Amino acid sequence: MGSRIGSALVVGALALAVSAQPARAGSHTGNRPVIGQFHHLVVLYEENHSFDNLYGMWGPVAGQRVDGLAKAPAARTLQRAQSGDVYGCLLQNDVNLKSPTPLPTTCMDPAHGAPASNFVNAPFVIDRFIPASATTCPPPGVFAPNGVLNGQGLPGGCTEDIVHRFYQEQYQLDGGRQDRYVTGSDAVGLAMGVYDTTKLPIWQYLHARGAPNYVIADHFFQGAFGGSFLNHQFLVAAQAPVDTSAGPGGAHAGLHSVVDANGFPNTYPLYTPTGSVKDSRLTQACGASAVPGLACGDFAVNTIQPASQPTAGGDELPLISDSVEPNIGDRLSAAGVSWAWYSGGWDNAAGNVNGRGWTNGTIPGTCTDPQHATGDVYPYCADALFQFHHQPFNYFANYAQGGKGRSHLQDEADFQHAVKVGRLPAVSFVKPIGEENEHPGYASETSGSMHLVDLLKQILSGPQAKDTLVLVTYDEFGGQWDHVSPPGTGSTTGPHDLFGPGTRIPALIVSAGLRESGVDHTVYDTTSILATIERGLHLKPLTSRDARVADLRNVLRIGD
Repeated sequence: MGSRIGSALVVGALALAVSAQPARAGSHTGNRPVIGQFHHLVVLYEENHSFDNLYGMWGPVAGQRVDGLAKAPAARTLQRAQSGDVYGCLLQNDVNLKSPTPLPTTCMDPAHGAPASNFVNAPFVIDRFIPASATTCPPPGVFAPNGVLNGQGLPGGCTEDIVHRFYQEQYQLDGGRQDRYVTGSDAVGLAMGVYDTTKLPIWQYLHARGAPNYVIADHFFQGAFGGSFLNHQFLVAAQAPVDTSAGPGGAHAGLHSVVDANGFPNTYPLYTPTGSVKDSRLTQACGASAVPGLACGDFAVNTIQPASQPTAGGDELPLISDSVEPNIGDRLSAAGVSWAWYSGGWDNAAGNVNGRGWTNGTIPGTCTDPQHATGDVYPYCADALFQFHHQPFNYFANYAQGGKGRSHLQDEADFQHAVKVGRLPAVSFVKPIGEENEHPGYASETSGSMHLVDLLKQILSGPQAKDTLVLVTYDEFGGQWDHVSPPGTGSTTGPHDLFGPGTRIPALIVSAGLRESGVDHTVYDTTSILATIERGLHLKPLTSRDARVADLRNVLRIGD
């Protein structure tokens, strides 16, 4: 059965790619709105938070209720052990949440791995224990697997990072019961942490006097299960890329995952595999040993590096053929529509000399970067927290070094300049650098939210403000619990397949051109962004997912 599933997926992906040819060049003159009356769409793509984790305490908008923590049924807040038992307490291994120190032991559940804890089995507010002022952030580029003890790090209130991978998330969702986030996590109880939404700079900005109107989409799901790499691919191509070097005898033939009978690929503090496992970059191999009902084949689903600079090296995905697996950049370019991917730190990482305050060394193997001297190979002087796998177009042949579309990949500073002078392209994707993207583990949530507010202020005070619609969303859940079942699980309906959608994520639509604020309960996923662009500009869909999902037009009905 597994072999048939994998073969069907490969054939289906190829068939969709062949059938969905780019729209005829010149079919868009550049003056046509992207959506509604808006000629410019800006996607601000943040990092790693579930909806409940970040926006669960948002509160009503224009008298309309948001589906937040207050609406979470008890059955979806209680976390269960591998055995199916309900935990009495939450085990914690972040150094700032552990008991008996630094927190007192107030809860004990030794039968389920929590002999000492300060947390009952329920969501808890992170910033009551790790406030934004806490000095718990690691130095840039330093990995602290269980966090940094308060007083020993940099300010910002960082937590430890939390696993967020393809097969793990499917186990955590538990068929829509949402009750195995703790068991399926390396960070255990931290998965149930949430932030006080009202303390976030973005919440305070949108609730201040003179704030712009906005619509909050409270049923917006990450496009694919797992982490940043795959969800960035779904943002631009609506599918998992095939690793063409993973076949028999190929260089990556050994990169397939192996999952146990529960579909789980690893050992964690509260999970013991039922058989052999391997947590790797590709889906499980198809064949008799494949676990039925889970994706199999040569699909890259967990972080793998691009073959084109900038890259961190190691296992690299062969360049994706745009003719086999097209992306939204190809569609827009073929139709004559202006667009760009703007990334914080791109010029440094890509070796672009532009006079913006950095220099690369004259001796190979050295570089000087005013922010972070990284020692990267000359001339690619990447910031210590530049994330190479957050650059999805760099995986495609058209946008690799020397590719005809390379000029569409630009620095965030170019975006800020375009905003200031009123020269935004029709479609802009903006990816903040690591320090400013809100990613748990290496970034401060508060600092990232402040940077988000700064970007919004720039856009909304620019000459094209009323003509620009801004979507703020996140690539994926970051390993954090949410109470709403994704499409294909529980009672939530919507397009789905063996790759997702996954956990619900935050989403805001902001514009000086919206007349009202409100709440949109429409079921969306990351590929709804593609659907919005494709339908607004009459471009053919890339795959069956973006062909079927809802686009963002309902937001305009609410905001008008």
